[in-house]
Amino acid sequence: MSEQSPVVVLVHGAFAESSSWNGVIERLHANGVDAVAVANPLHGVRNDATYVRDVIAGLGRPVLLVGHSYGGIVITGAAGAANPAVVGLVYVAAFAPDENESAFDLSTRKPGSTLGDALTAYPVSTGGNELAIRLDAFHQQFCADLPAKTAGLMARTQRPVTEHALQEGLPTDQPGWQTSPSWFVIATEDRNIPAAELRDEAARAGARGVREIAGASHAVGVSHPDEVTEVIFEALAACTAADAA
Repeated sequence: MSEQSPVVVLVHGAFAESSSWNGVIERLHANGVDAVAVANPLHGVRNDATYVRDVIAGLGRPVLLVGHSYGGIVITGAAGAANPAVVGLVYVAAFAPDENESAFDLSTRKPGSTLGDALTAYPVSTGGNELAIRLDAFHQQFCADLPAKTAGLMARTQRPVTEHALQEGLPTDQPGWQTSPSWFVIATEDRNIPAAELRDEAARAGARGVREIAGASHAVGVSHPDEVTEVIFEALAACTAADAA
């Protein structure tokens, strides 16, 4: 592994966009940590993971991958097959799938998600449907612990996701968490992904650390950037120590 310090690569999920990481990036940069937020295409797991791998290759440095929500599936694929550039994975209210598991599968495996009732769908000319959270449902569904004004802006800048992306299973038998150390942030009031499901996934991945944030919504990186950044620092310190050993 290169002696260069890892760059933190942040991958947003469905119904969000790159600026959802602004609070985390500000805190990382204030502490001298380089970070970049990727514009996740949200078109399909294989497509999106390939794009993130291309970003990693272009950086030419070791990376700590951080994924939110569906972005967790993307970083799992991007780090798959023991990608040598990836030093670790941080899942922020995010899926950590095994082979062939999809966002749809994992979000419905435990009771508690109300996302399906909050969605609107519309066809696109390239085929299939795109999904978005209805404006009237966005605040309570996605970011209930944020002010209404902030939620309104997030609702109107959300990135829709293809139905295919949420139904496509992880296309590798070597998910990234099998070969890279992982850390998890779990929001106890997540209405998109049940906290109980993410606890199970963290246990399966053998997570080095799990931080539960009481009362936090699915948009925990926006509402609790301090706590999320602390977990990223923990992961960076552990990965740097391991590389130096």
